[in-house]
Amino acid sequence: MPIIVNLDVMMAKRKMSLNELSEKVDITLANLSILKTGKAKAIRFSTLESICKALDCQPGDLLEYGTENTERT
Repeated sequence: MPIIVNLDVMMAKRKMSLNELSEKVDITLANLSILKTGKAKAIRFSTLESICKALDCQPGDLLEYGTENTERT
């Protein structure tokens, strides 16, 4: 998928664990993990807003568009 999720990068920059983000955003660890690993097929704007608020970032800090060749594994 050409949409790359940089949730792990922003979490590292903010020194926030998956558990802490899960509590702040009120999302299960399983769902956050799916998003973090780039396996999610969609994200609700309300969820994206909550994550951005918790990490004090913009949606563009979390999501980027790339080609199949630049996709992270």
